[in-house]
Formats: sequence, C-alpha cells, structure tokens
Amino acid sequence: MIFIGLALLVAVGLALMISADAGSLIGLSQAQTAQLVPLVIILIVFAGGLFARRQKASVLLGGVALWVGLFAVAALTYAYRDELLGVAARVAGELQPGVAVVDSEAGTALFRRGMSGHFEVTATVNGHQTPMIFDTGASAVVLTLADAEAAGIDTAGLRFTVPVSTANGTGLAARTRLKSISVGGIERRNVTAFVTEASALDTSLLGMTFLETLSRYSVTQNSLELVD
Repeated sequence: MIFIGLALLVAVGLALMISADAGSLIGLSQAQTAQLVPLVIILIVFAGGLFARRQKASVLLGGVALWVGLFAVAALTYAYRDELLGVAARVAGELQPGVAVVDSEAGTALFRRGMSGHFEVTATVNGHQTPMIFDTGASAVVLTLADAEAAGIDTAGLRFTVPVSTANGTGLAARTRLKSISVGGIERRNVTAFVTEASALDTSLLGMTFLETLSRYSVTQNSLELVD
C-alpha cells in the first residue's frame, strides 16, 4: 500500500512541476513546488515505514531509491522530450530510409541514405504510395509502367515515343501529367512526368519536375533535405 500511495504522489508531483500555475494554489511558485515535491515524497515514505513494521529498513531504503530513480527519469524525459523525439525520428529514418522525418513548421522533409547508397523516397502519386529514388539527373519524375498503372494512369492510351536513357540502357517513355505527388508532406499538383516501357526502369525516379518546385533541397553524406 505504501508503494501504491507513493506512485500516486509521484504522479501528482509531476503534474505540479509541469503546470506553471499549480503551485500558486498553495501560495508557492513553480520552482518552490518542484523543490517541495521530492521532500514530501521522502517524508511520506519514511512515515509509512513506521507503520509497516514488517518491512526491513533495507527494503524501505531500496523502495525509496527505486522511486527517486523513477521520478528522476520521468523528470529528465519530460525536460528533454524534444531532443528525445528527434532521436527517435532519426532512428526511425535509419530503419526505414524511404520514410521522411517531417518538420511541418519548417516545411522540411529529411531522408536518410539507404543501404543501396541511394536516397530512397516514399512518394504518394495520385493517392498511391510509390517507392522512388532521388535523382537530380532525371529531368522529370519518371514512373515505371507498374507504378504508373498502380497510380491509376491509363497506360494503354500513352504514346511511348520519347527516347530515354536509364540504368538498364536506352528505352522509350511517354509523357503524362500527375494529378498529385506528395513527398514527405510536400505536395504538388499537375506535375509533368514520364512513364517508361516495361522493363526499361527498375525503380521510379524523383526528378526535376518536382524538385525544381522546392525552395531548396540539399544533400550531405548521409541525408537529403527537401524544403517546401
């Protein structure tokens, strides 16, 4: 029962520390309230120990140390919550290179370099998720035939008359327009794109018809940043 009551006190203590006005209810400032909370907890624990005669002193002191440690971890986690969220986002980016770390306030999307050495990007084309590779050498967004069909493009009505050079050699592509393309929360509409013939391209490319609409994009050794 002592530890249950102590857990409740820790929760109340955290609430008091987080709220700037809570201490004023008892005539204390936020800083004074924060300093008072640990002292109150320690006093309650030792007072409870007087009634729990069956508990050894070592057990009581161990419990105090445990809850003080938990209290400290909770306080540090709250104080450094922004930094911890940033670290978590970086870890997620490493595990899933195609998924962007988005800062909506700054209008940026950050991608990590994949194991293949390329910057893999998960785009949404006409509402369909499409894996792409960032490629400034591509004059336009280029879709594989399969990705174009998955995005709802009528490939049967396209005219494959534009010669293109790809990693698989030369081939033909057809010009089209995308209703929408979104990368890391950055959306553009009515974007010019090309659709290649079957087997002409292994992965769709995020090319210049999208990139040139950005205010800035930058590449470092292991990261790609797109700025809306």
